[in-house]
Amino acid sequence: MTQHHLAQINVARALAPLDDPKLAVFVARLDDISALADKSPGFVWRLQSDSGNATDIQVSEDPRFIVNMSVWEDLDALFAYVYRSDHLQVMAQRRRWFEKPAGAFMALWWLPAGRLPTVEEGLARIEELDLKGPTPKAFTFKSPFDAAGRPLDRSALVRSVEPCA
Repeated sequence: MTQHHLAQINVARALAPLDDPKLAVFVARLDDISALADKSPGFVWRLQSDSGNATDIQVSEDPRFIVNMSVWEDLDALFAYVYRSDHLQVMAQRRRWFEKPAGAFMALWWLPAGRLPTVEEGLARIEELDLKGPTPKAFTFKSPFDAAGRPLDRSALVRSVEPCA
């Protein structure tokens, strides 16, 4: 059994309220993409409210600011979900629904297996990444670290995942 899991957070500010027709396609895909995560190899947990997603969890004064968090067994599993599944189709359209971020909008970090991250912890990791760049405490797919804090060769990560069918 692994001693660490990989946490991820990403945040965005919607171009309009979630009930606006401009975001209808995004909102319509939420259940499918959440179900895809739930059944993906290596998935451990995701932030969600009673609605089944996290879009209605308000974490700031701004109701258009949304947060997404999840935990995965390892970096390869999360990478496969993000870049080698139908999730990529939704992610490729994100500028239709969300403002272009001024700084870091996502962060990855290792945590002890069995522990779940808090939203506050995730937001602090984004701030850490924005201020210091990638470190073992907060990193990205472009500059990953292993659970021991050693930099990883990103090309090994990309090669470790089979392309989409």
